Amino acid sequence: MLSGLTVAVIGGDARQLEIIRKLSQQHAKVFLVGFDQLDHGFIGAEKLKMSELPFEQVDSMILPVSGTTDEGAVATVFSNEQVLLEAKYLERTPAHCILYSGISNTYLDNLAKQVNRKLVKLFERDDIAIYNSIPTVEGIIMMAIQQTDYTIHGSHVAVLGLGRTGLTIARTFRALGADVKVGAADTAHLARAFEMGLNPFSMDQLKEEVTDVDIIINTIPSLVLDSSVIVSMTPKTLILDIASRPGGTDFDFAQKHGVKALLAPGLPGIVAPKTAGQIIAKVLSGLLCKLAEEKRGMES
Repeated sequence: MLSGLTVAVIGGDARQLEIIRKLSQQHAKVFLVGFDQLDHGFIGAEKLKMSELPFEQVDSMILPVSGTTDEGAVATVFSNEQVLLEAKYLERTPAHCILYSGISNTYLDNLAKQVNRKLVKLFERDDIAIYNSIPTVEGIIMMAIQQTDYTIHGSHVAVLGLGRTGLTIARTFRALGADVKVGAADTAHLARAFEMGLNPFSMDQLKEEVTDVDIIINTIPSLVLDSSVIVSMTPKTLILDIASRPGGTDFDFAQKHGVKALLAPGLPGIVAPKTAGQIIAKVLSGLLCKLAEEKRGMES
């Protein structure tokens, strides 16, 4: 239970609604900023503007999956008002206040250091990444079906990166009957691909390996599909890039070369926002329960 804990949820999309619901069910005191247009009442939750938030009471602050922009703006789907996360606000929070964000950037990293507050990047956690791989692969399957005129079964698919998400993608497409090859730089990942019955190849061989591929799914957040690789593809090739923005593809060159390339980060929040929100809420609940216990210990 989160009784005695005060949490501020700052902006976000439909995923935040599941987080708010979970916090309310566990009896946390919840302040909502950037939700003035939300036509939904949550027991124990109060809508405020950023300037009205009693920062001195806030034990934890939950930001959207996207964190902030490089200027400190927070995405607010349920409000037209601009919300800025600034040092002058965070400096007023208790020293034990923890910031939670899906991902981060230089602005948010520097801000947390400046005010000496702990910043937890949820999407760097193995549990959330693995849970999120489930709606991610469903979204990729949907896109592959929509963007092609042939079945996944029997198609030639290349998955770049065999991390927590790439592993689920490769396994699922193979189960659907695709001929799946996997490109990775880590030799341990190549060994795992071989063990799974996939066709592994080193990223050094990427140019040669894409010549006969129908669908390429990239999970690597660096420019791996550059012009020198794309020229080796045929116009029939479909690139689905799910790496964090700006992705790992030279999209301008792909268009000029006649290769369809789509950037699709954040698929869980698009294809299954309820499930994606429940995933984050489940992990956050456990983290906040520990914080609540520590707070009670400090007060006893």
